[in-house]
Amino acid sequence: QVQLIESGGGLVQAGGSLRLSCAASGRAASTYAIAWFRQAPGKEREFVTTISWNGGTLYYANSVKGRFTISRDNAKNTVYLQMNSLKPEDTAVYYCAAVDWGRYGSAYYDKVARYEYWGQGTQVTVSS
Repeated sequence: QVQLIESGGGLVQAGGSLRLSCAASGRAASTYAIAWFRQAPGKEREFVTTISWNGGTLYYANSVKGRFTISRDNAKNTVYLQMNSLKPEDTAVYYCAAVDWGRYGSAYYDKVARYEYWGQGTQVTVSS
C-alpha cells in the first residue's frame, strides 16, 4: 500500500510558476513510478508527466513539454512538478499517481488505468 499526498497548488497569474510536491509513504514507495495527471472541470483526467522509480525515464505530454519538469528525491520519498510559464489552460486539479515499476515498466505510461494509487489532488488556478 502506498499513500500519496499532493501539495503546492494555488492561484497564480499567467506566465508565473508553481512547484507541486507529491509525498509518498508506505511499502517500498521509492520503487514506484510516479505520474502527474490533471483534470479540468467537465473534462477527462489527462496525463501530464511521469518519472520512473530511479528518475532515469521521463515522459511529458506535448502540452507541457518545455514548461514543466518532473523530478524526484527518493531519500525524501517525494516527487516534484516544477511548472513554469503557466497558462490559463493549465488550470485543473492536479493528481499524483503511483504504480510499481516492476508491474509494467514504462508501458502504458499515460494511461489512468496503469496507476494503482492516487492522491487527493491539489487545485492549480492560472488567471489571465
